[in-house]
Amino acid sequence: MYTTFKKITLLKIKKPQNRDLNADIQWLSQSLGLFNLRDKEKSCFRIFVELLKCTKKDNPISSDELAFKLNLSRGTIVHHLNKLISAGFVVSTHNKYILRTKTLKELVELIKKDVNESFSHIEEAAKEIDQSLNWE
Repeated sequence: MYTTFKKITLLKIKKPQNRDLNADIQWLSQSLGLFNLRDKEKSCFRIFVELLKCTKKDNPISSDELAFKLNLSRGTIVHHLNKLISAGFVVSTHNKYILRTKTLKELVELIKKDVNESFSHIEEAAKEIDQSLNWE
């Protein structure tokens, strides 16, 4: 099954030397493009961490609950949730949100599978274009 995501951003960032859970989660989040310069309050990261907690408890959370817990506007929450959903990190069920898988390792594996599948489609299109241009 081919699933279309709007945007998956991967950044090659040096992993922190110190073994610290918070630093590791920040590094993983940054590597997966969850931060940008406009997100000065690290809202997306904070939402991601809260979703990690909810996933561990197997307890999806609503956007209103996230807004209340994180002291952010619902608009900010919805903006970042849409980003996380379109990147394949989060799923929505009955207006509640949770990570797509039970563990971060599984989540990274699924994102890798999504990316590889996308590249397969791109490679096939490139091959067809090459054939149309008589390059092959």
